[in-house]
Amino acid sequence: MASRTKRSDRTLAPAYSCLCDKALANYANRRIGADLARRGFLAGMGASMLCTVLPELALAQQPAAAPGAQPTTLTNFRLFDGKAGALQDGMFMVVDGNRISQLRRGTPGATDGQRVIDCGGKVMMPGLIDVHWHTLLAALPIQTIMQADLSFVYLAAGAEAQRTLLRGFTTVRDAGGPAFALKQAIDAGMLSGPRIYPSGAMITTTGGHGDFRLLTDVPRTSGQISEVERTGAAAIADSADEVRLRVREQFMMGATQIKLVGCGGVSTPRSPLDMLTFTEPQLRAAVETAADWGTYVLVHAYTPEAVKRSLAAGAQCVEHGHLIDDRTAESMAKSGTWLSTQPFTSEEDVAPLPPSSREKFLEVTTGTDNMYKLARKHGLKVAFGTDLIFSQVLATRQGTMLGHLARWYSAAESLGMATGGNGQLLALAGERNPYPHKLGVLEEGAYADLLVVAADPLQDMSVLANPDQNLHLIMKDGRIYKDRLKA
Repeated sequence: MASRTKRSDRTLAPAYSCLCDKALANYANRRIGADLARRGFLAGMGASMLCTVLPELALAQQPAAAPGAQPTTLTNFRLFDGKAGALQDGMFMVVDGNRISQLRRGTPGATDGQRVIDCGGKVMMPGLIDVHWHTLLAALPIQTIMQADLSFVYLAAGAEAQRTLLRGFTTVRDAGGPAFALKQAIDAGMLSGPRIYPSGAMITTTGGHGDFRLLTDVPRTSGQISEVERTGAAAIADSADEVRLRVREQFMMGATQIKLVGCGGVSTPRSPLDMLTFTEPQLRAAVETAADWGTYVLVHAYTPEAVKRSLAAGAQCVEHGHLIDDRTAESMAKSGTWLSTQPFTSEEDVAPLPPSSREKFLEVTTGTDNMYKLARKHGLKVAFGTDLIFSQVLATRQGTMLGHLARWYSAAESLGMATGGNGQLLALAGERNPYPHKLGVLEEGAYADLLVVAADPLQDMSVLANPDQNLHLIMKDGRIYKDRLKA
């Protein structure tokens, strides 16, 4: 078996070796590859067509440098490395392939045969990470997603992936949806976009958040699969055995971690926030199955009751948590559980909602301030995500959402959360991690995902809310996708 350090080199073309019939195995490989390539081709084709009318996407389609082509030396920058709370001066960096080979003080040695980039004294920082992103839901209204052909949804997602990268987000954790083909297309270089950690279908109960079935689909009979489940957007399970089955299905598809729904949600019309979905044994079945696969579970939970049940089941990450109380926050701190949440502050942070969903969203925003204060009080491990869905315009607010953290954290703390901190959370994927080297930090051996920013974000994080103007260099995996420095 290949070593862990080499797994990133074989994510696109896995080698199968077994004692079964070779002809049958080869046929299966061709069928699986053809199916995934077809879906990836649709996304790539759509992005290419959109590039004819969106010049910035055409830029993203043509990265300036490919990994392994030649080393790149970057000089004359002020460094925020994703860990320290202050900038470091007098450094140089050498990128070789898709990783940082040197990051040291002083001046570089001989640079013959290398590309040399003078950063003009600007700030260099790690690429941003959004750990609650929905790659297939971000750019389209929910009505379109529910009614359109899935191919169209993939086309829109492919275009939005490129825009996401050009906003400076070089990695996202997909928190629910069939993003596997899009991830494969990006990793294969068919599309430009962020690294994706896919969760696969949101696993929920009958009537829970994510159960968008029509009432005519109820009651469910044995073996019946709804259209929502067939697309891979959600998976419904109502017993511990069903939970194990649905979890294993997502891993079979390529999930790096599992998303479970522990309570009601804002966008699902028939799931009040205070409802509970899975029992503790059912949640534990998912946690144990994920551990069998060497990774973890994230649980959608807003209320104290839902969070406590998740903690009791051993979940390592809670999503949202906006309505937690002091005792629940204390329990999270004792267990070391991550709080992956979003700084929702007003209705500007959400697409237009029907009255029932709007009421739930306002309840969530009302709890945001208290949640972050409790997180600070108890020293919780907090991750940054945006959960911006159902609007292409709203998706552009990723950097704006990051700026909201200034109400509770310093700029250095906020940027550290969205880079090095989020990288630590992603590393919980363990044996299912498709990108086993460090993300979210700039250090030797880490992936070469970085931004060069026009102004100092440690002084004013709002510069990241205007990426078109203020991001002068975007590099991901050693490739340059935007370069205004040479201008």
